[in-house]
This record gives sequence, structure tokens and C-alpha cells, in this order.
Amino acid sequence: MSAATKEFEEKMKKSIANLTEQFATVRAGRANPHLLDKIKVDYYGVPSPLQSVANVSVPEPRIIQIQPWEASLIKAIEKEINAANLGIAPNNDGKVIRLVFPELTEERRKELTKDIKKMSEGTKVALRNIRRDALDIFKKQEKADEITEDDLKDLEEEIQKLTDKYVAEADSMTEAKSKELMTI
Repeated sequence: MSAATKEFEEKMKKSIANLTEQFATVRAGRANPHLLDKIKVDYYGVPSPLQSVANVSVPEPRIIQIQPWEASLIKAIEKEINAANLGIAPNNDGKVIRLVFPELTEERRKELTKDIKKMSEGTKVALRNIRRDALDIFKKQEKADEITEDDLKDLEEEIQKLTDKYVAEADSMTEAKSKELMTI
């Protein structure tokens, strides 16, 4: 791995990490506490992540339980969950909020599979854009006589191998997530 391609590999890794985060927010019929990662609750005037104002647990495969550190936060948490439009109505008993995930229908599973394929496609486009940017830089360096024609060919091959590697990784992640979604 040459130093010239290192920064582009880092960008590709970030694209894959972003895809992983996106996939974590897609629910597969099981309760996943990462669904709540983007929810912020007003805690004494400061928007705070839900995990910092409450204990989030998964007591059963299809239930997320949220136990606020302070009982006064229940209404605010409930409001934010509703505003997040998760498609799940929170139930509270005055101390704990429960999110009960219904079984996914076949149609909904297929929709979610299409959604994750779109996410994956977006990541692959980002990876190809990173490759294009790298190739543009390498060609400019060659024109400015900073690198030789042979170096350019080597760098082009190296960046293509990196692109292929990360596109394959995105494909395998997509396949695994699709399989998870379609499993009842």
C-alpha cells in the first residue's frame, strides 16, 4: 500500500462505516437499540442523546425498553420517539417506556430490502467517486512530472484494487442484511 493511496483508502473505509451505520437503523423485525441512536431529548435545555438520559435495553427479541434516569423525562422521550417517526407507538407505565416491534410483513421485508440496496448503491457510487478523484490527482501529478508513467499505472492498479475490495465488502454486507431481513 503506497502512501499516495492511503488517504483514499481511509475515505473508502469511512464510506463502508457509514453504510454499516445506515444498516443498523433498518429494523429487521427484531428490536435494535441502534434505531434510537439519532434521537435527542431536551435535558435541561440541552439536546442530549437518548442513551445519555436513559437506560436502553432489549429484554425480549421484539421489545426495546427505555428507563429514564429521571421520571420527569418520560413525556419528553415519548414525544421525541413519536417525532422520530419510527412507525412504533411507545407505551409507558409511568416508569418505563416500551417499544414493541410487530412482525414484519412479507411486503415490508421486500421494501426494506430495496431500501438497503439503494443505500448500498449510494455507497458504491461514493467509492467510485473517491477512485475518480484519486485518478484525477495521479494524472495531474504525472503531467507535472512529479511521478513517472509507470508510477501512474501502478497507482491506477492499486486504487482499482482498493475500489474492488470495498465494493465487494458493500455487496457482502448488503447480501447479509437482505438475508437477515428476509428471515422470519
